[in-house]
Amino acid sequence: MGVLIMVGQVILGLSILIVLHELGHFLAARAFGIKVEKFYLFFDAWGVKLFKFNYKGCEYGIGWLPLGGYVKIAGMIDESMDTEQLKGEPQPWEFRSKPAWQRLIVMLGGIIVNIVVGILVFWMLTFKMGNTDVKMDQMVNGIVPGSIGESIGLKAGDKVIAIDGHRVENYSELLGSKVLMGGVSLTVERDGGTTEIKVPADLLNTLSDKKGEKFIEPRFKTTSIAQVAPGSVASKMGFTKGDSIVALNDTPVPFFDQFRTLVKANINKPVVIKVIRAGAEVSLKGNVPADAMLGISVNHDNSIKSFTTNYTLMEAFPIGAKKAFTVITDNAKGFGKIFKGEVRADKALSGPIGIATLFGTEVDWIRFWSLVGMLSMALAFMNLLPIPALDGGHVVFLLIEMIQGKPLSEKFLEKAQMVGFFILLGLMVFIFGNDIFKLFK
Repeated sequence: MGVLIMVGQVILGLSILIVLHELGHFLAARAFGIKVEKFYLFFDAWGVKLFKFNYKGCEYGIGWLPLGGYVKIAGMIDESMDTEQLKGEPQPWEFRSKPAWQRLIVMLGGIIVNIVVGILVFWMLTFKMGNTDVKMDQMVNGIVPGSIGESIGLKAGDKVIAIDGHRVENYSELLGSKVLMGGVSLTVERDGGTTEIKVPADLLNTLSDKKGEKFIEPRFKTTSIAQVAPGSVASKMGFTKGDSIVALNDTPVPFFDQFRTLVKANINKPVVIKVIRAGAEVSLKGNVPADAMLGISVNHDNSIKSFTTNYTLMEAFPIGAKKAFTVITDNAKGFGKIFKGEVRADKALSGPIGIATLFGTEVDWIRFWSLVGMLSMALAFMNLLPIPALDGGHVVFLLIEMIQGKPLSEKFLEKAQMVGFFILLGLMVFIFGNDIFKLFK
C-alpha cells in the first residue's frame, strides 16, 4: 500500500506540473492567434492514447508514456518531427508566420508558468507555516556530527560560529545548500579556541552515498528514559521509564551522543549502565546486541528552544519568492559542479524513481506541496537549458533570428531537433538506469 501511495503522489505531482507547463505554451499560442492541434498529458507514442476528446479544433488527451507532455503547435518544428505541414505556404494561424518576439513568448510560456507556480506554492507555504528555526546562541552544547560531519573534521561539542567569515545566526544555515553544496569554510569554537573546517567541494558525492545519515544535529544532554520497548534488551536489563543514565562501564555520559557511541563500541560485550532511579544509583547489567539497539527512547533537555516567525500574506511573498529562486540557483550550482568534475553526475542526478522516494509512503500535504514547488522551479531551470528539443533550445534559435534579422533554415532546425532528441533520450536512459541502480544498491 505504501508503494502505491508513493507512486500516486509522484504521478499527481508531476501531472499537475506538466499540465500547467503545457498550459503556458497553449495560452500564449492562443493569445497570438496560433492554432494548437494537440494538448497531451504524457506522450501518445506510436499513436497509442489512453483518453482523448476534441474541442474547438484541438485534440486533448492522455498518452501512455509518462515522460512528460506536449502541445502540438501548427507550423512549428517540435518533438513530433511532423514536417509535412511545413511544405505548404505559411498560413496566418501558424507559428512560423508570427513575429519572432511572439514566438519567443510562446516558447517561454511554460517556463514562466512553472516559475509562477513555484513562487505561489512557496509563498502560500510560508504564509501558512511561517518559519521555524533555532538561534545558535541556544545551542550551548554545540553540535553532534554524523558520519558525514565527522569525515570533514567536525567533533561533538563544536560550536559553528561562521560560514566563510559570515556569522551564523540560525541553525538552519548549517543545513542549507550553501554548506551542503561544499566549497565553504566553517569557523568552529573548540576547546576554548577557534579552528577552520573546510567543507570539500565534492560533499554532494558523500551525501548521495550516505542518504539517510545526518550531517550534523544539535547536542542534547540525556535527562531520562521516555520509553522502554517491551521484550527489548533494555527491558531485560531492568530499565524503567524515568531512569536517568549517568554512566556506562564507569564512564560518565552527560550527553546522549556519548552514551550512543559507547554502546556501539561495546557490541556483543557485557556492559554495566548506571542510572539514577528515585534518587538512588542503580547498576543495570546486560550484553549489547549486534545492532547496538537497546530498545529505549530518551527525553532530551529542553535548553534548546525553537522559535517560529509568522508572516502576513504580503510579508510572506518576498520570502517565498526567495525560497523558490534558491531552487534554480542551487540547480545551476549543481550543474556547474558536475561540469567542473567536482560532483559525479550519477550522484547528483535523479529521475522519477528518485523523486518518488522523496514523497514517501504516507500522505503529508505540506511535504507534497513543498516538493511540487521545488520540482516546478527545477523544471523551469531544466527547460531553459539551451538543448535543442527543450524550450531553451528554441529560445536560443529565436534569439539568433532576432539578432541576425532572419530565421534559421528549416533544414537546420530539423537536424537540431533530432540532435536534441537523441541527447534527451540518452539523458533519460542514463537517469532511469541510475535510479534503478541506486534502488538496488
